[in-house]
Amino acid sequence: MSLRFDEVDGRRIATFGTGPRVIIAVHGISASLMAWAAVGRSLPEGWSLVAMDLRGRGHSASLPGPYGLPRHAEDVLRVADHVGAGPDAVLTGHSMGAYVAALAGARRAFARVVLVDGGLPLPLPAGADPEAALAATLGPALERLRRTFTSAEAYVDFWKAHPAFAAQRWNADVEAYVRYDLTGPEGALRSRAVGEAVMEDGRWMYLEPEAIAAALTSITAPLRLLRAPRGLLDQTPGLLPDDLARPWTERLPGLRDEVVPGCNHYTILFDERCVATVVDRLTSDAA
Repeated sequence: MSLRFDEVDGRRIATFGTGPRVIIAVHGISASLMAWAAVGRSLPEGWSLVAMDLRGRGHSASLPGPYGLPRHAEDVLRVADHVGAGPDAVLTGHSMGAYVAALAGARRAFARVVLVDGGLPLPLPAGADPEAALAATLGPALERLRRTFTSAEAYVDFWKAHPAFAAQRWNADVEAYVRYDLTGPEGALRSRAVGEAVMEDGRWMYLEPEAIAAALTSITAPLRLLRAPRGLLDQTPGLLPDDLARPWTERLPGLRDEVVPGCNHYTILFDERCVATVVDRLTSDAA
């Protein structure tokens, strides 16, 4: 796999592959650009994938706020311009990155927009606390940001115990993703993700459903949704169950909705079988 790193105004970007057809890829709420490595490595000839560390994450963690998904969408479009991504480029995002992709896809032309297990407004019951809802959704991810680890191996072991990666789902791509996320001195290592950024972005996702809906209805490119049947903790239903997706497939006739079997919220980007489906839907103009 050809992989090269670059920087755009303090944002780290990575380009997987060398093909002229470009995919712009956006990671999730506490993730990094390495979430897309397995997809980038699996691209067919003629394609490349550009992923970035969003501000407050990865090697872009030092970029200041304010955060919020509209700010990330601006960053994504700036990176797209930097790499010369034209109207034949594909835009995709996973989890929170799918919401960012929806906002960015509403602002300029892409060949298609592919939302991977995210992008649909999440219901927040009347009077509910968005931070409590966020904590219930993210669970161990938020705990991870508050912890320090004595070694890289301890951090790897923490992730190996995560329900999403049990049952022999661990692989080299997951380990590379986990190790990339570490920073700090030996004995007090921690995730690169900034807790303030994660909380601010999570609140935005829950409190701005109308903005998300407006973006989805404004996208003129072909729009595809890929859903994992299992959630962040490998539970059922997944983050986007059928009863949440159905109203949107009815509201947006051009939205193609597909459940990718055998995946959870994480492994849809790491499991070889799931990745093959994601790659096909990103690169097939007939998809």
